[in-house]
Amino acid sequence: MIGAILDIFWIPIGGFLSFLIFISVINKSIGVRKAYVSLLLRIFEYGRVSIETASKENHFSSHNPKTDDKQGVQLVDDTESKEGTNGATLITRDAVLLPQAQEPAPEKPVSSTKDEINFDFEKCLDYVKSGVEAIIEDDVTSRFEAEELKSWNMLTRTNRHYEFISWKITAIWVFGFFIRYVILMPLRVLVCFVGVVWLTVCTAAVGYLKDGPYKRRLVNMVLGMCFGVLSSAISAVITYHNEDNRPSSGICVANHTSPIDVLVLMCDSTYSLIGQRHGGFLGVLQRALARASPHIWFERSEAKDRHLVAERLKQHVSDPNNPPILIFPEGTCINNTSVMQFKKGSFEVGGVIYPVAIKYDPRFGDAFWNSAKYSMMQYLYMMMTSWAIVCDVWYLPPMYRQEGESAIVFANRVKSVIAKQGGLIDLVWDGQLKRMKPKKEWREIQQVEFANRLKSDST
Repeated sequence: MIGAILDIFWIPIGGFLSFLIFISVINKSIGVRKAYVSLLLRIFEYGRVSIETASKENHFSSHNPKTDDKQGVQLVDDTESKEGTNGATLITRDAVLLPQAQEPAPEKPVSSTKDEINFDFEKCLDYVKSGVEAIIEDDVTSRFEAEELKSWNMLTRTNRHYEFISWKITAIWVFGFFIRYVILMPLRVLVCFVGVVWLTVCTAAVGYLKDGPYKRRLVNMVLGMCFGVLSSAISAVITYHNEDNRPSSGICVANHTSPIDVLVLMCDSTYSLIGQRHGGFLGVLQRALARASPHIWFERSEAKDRHLVAERLKQHVSDPNNPPILIFPEGTCINNTSVMQFKKGSFEVGGVIYPVAIKYDPRFGDAFWNSAKYSMMQYLYMMMTSWAIVCDVWYLPPMYRQEGESAIVFANRVKSVIAKQGGLIDLVWDGQLKRMKPKKEWREIQQVEFANRLKSDST
């Protein structure tokens, strides 16, 4: 009896998974995810209107008719400012006090000759002001926190208890909680498991084939199919723009928000990857991908050898048969509001650079991975209990290093193009500041700037 019930239970699931794999093979979409996202947008809009209405009604009951309307609107504005994007800046800083893009400072940045300088404490006030501003509004650490929303998205990750402002909103929230945790999450976990197993089996089988055009075409088809299945595990809705600029060789660089960035791009094209070897879930995926196509994986000690990394990168790019190599020059995940300093290594190799801008819609789920706070499994749990992962990808025209242009200037030029297209804030700061102290060169730049200012004022 129990066996018969289980058979009946697994028949529709097996049929669903078979259908999912089939549409991934033929690279088609039946429009279910887009219809689902459109429905969510209507629900979010209803929730926003309900919250504003409830806020105004609460202030009307305060018996102050002259200021009720203003107070009601002010409450909504405060909510939006506090829950607004982390990219919004409240303080305009003096650009002179920010580190400028340039080559590392020499070992002796200040001349050894002794110049007479009339020191005045007033000349330090700009630096004191800049330090206070940095304490009030930190441009760096705020980029490694979850992006805040302008309006509630019916998820439980808020302490404002919007779900209890009315019985209708409460009913929608409870129903959404049931859908996400009881129906979607178990189904997504099952699809993810099937996708990983399918990826491992397919790449192992393709890995036995002899290198050649046939294998490359088969690898492209297999990886597109496997990552299409994996994208279903997070209900990914991806819109690709300017597909004529899709990279076919060379180096592809993109801003970095999440490990999902790889999945988002691999659903549309095949890339080689470069990075440190990992254990656990990521290690399984790395070993599976390495069987089918050329990738560059380093041990942690090897990854610190810049010359070794550059040499292997040049070898990969020099082979026209290799797929384009995907690099995230920031070296760490940023919270979908900004683009931080690009490492210059990938821009020293030479050849063509294909910029790609990735922007996630935070209304449906926060794609940012705060690796200091969540493990990979915790992050996947958050992804699978979100409404969906919705993002836009822009393929930008290829860029070349100009004659006499340094790698740092070239990297910043590419970074600014990506930031502008994705609607992201272009920051000069190194994302590694969340793990280490500022480099000595950054301090020396500020020391030289301050010394030059004192000299100019004393003359």
